[in-house]
Amino acid sequence: MAWYPGAVKYELQPESDRQPAIRPTQFIVHSIIAPWTAKRTYEYWRDSTSLESHFGLGYKGDLGQFIGTETRADANAGANRRPDGTGAVSIETASNTKGTDPWTAAQVEKLIELGAWLHQRHKIPLRICRSASDPGYGYHRLHAAWSTDGTSCPGNARVKQFREVVFPGIVARATGKTTTPVPPAKETDMPQVLNEPNAFDVALRSGRWTALAFTDAVLHAGSRTHDTLIHLLFDETTPKDTLIEGRFYLTDTKGNDPSAFLPITHRGPGGHQFRLSGHVPAGRHLRFEIRATTKDASPVTLLHRVASGLYWAA
Repeated sequence: MAWYPGAVKYELQPESDRQPAIRPTQFIVHSIIAPWTAKRTYEYWRDSTSLESHFGLGYKGDLGQFIGTETRADANAGANRRPDGTGAVSIETASNTKGTDPWTAAQVEKLIELGAWLHQRHKIPLRICRSASDPGYGYHRLHAAWSTDGTSCPGNARVKQFREVVFPGIVARATGKTTTPVPPAKETDMPQVLNEPNAFDVALRSGRWTALAFTDAVLHAGSRTHDTLIHLLFDETTPKDTLIEGRFYLTDTKGNDPSAFLPITHRGPGGHQFRLSGHVPAGRHLRFEIRATTKDASPVTLLHRVASGLYWAA
């Protein structure tokens, strides 16, 4: 078992010895919705529930570890341990009882320290998780598979901090570079809602990327931070072995100079989801395109599409 030397060890028994091993590939941060110290979080896991996280972090930066990072903990639903043995390292962080406050400076520093150590110790890649199983760093509400009933955890202010302060700080610390600190998000920085449907059928030629329009072709115009989900519905006659690939990409304001992200893949008919969270710089537009590849090169019909999510003006 791996124990972080910068944390106080409050080992949970019998969970620490009985739960199965994992190969850590993700780090997921939570708010516990209580103003607790690391020790109080340990006592709650020990005395009041059969669930637990790997770490607990108090407002003053007090960090406790309850289970080794190569043992399963139960805070992340589908990310706790997958059939291939990979799993997520989890941390619960003190918050107010509504989960609306930002992390303190002491909490931010400990999250950065721990995140950099997890990269060095377990080779977790320095990127935000692109899917529920993709190795990297994230926060509880980032992917639906990480929560059994849906969640807003760790709260809007902390999601903004994670993207603008914590994760860049982890990358800088792990790579030996420096960053300019960004002030914490204010509780009044409330998001706006994206909800754009388009029911117009589209015939997709096999093997060709096709740019999609929702209300229009542009999902987001920078400068803007966003958490965007694309839901596509394919006709039931789509062959089951059809490779469905979707990818977000940035362009200039005229639709030129594309910069594509890695594609997200699915197969066959029915509904498929594609998600991206990040920042659209000033003077750039975020768009989405799809490619369906069939073995016989036959076309595929896309029936319906919806773009949804939250965004914050920078």
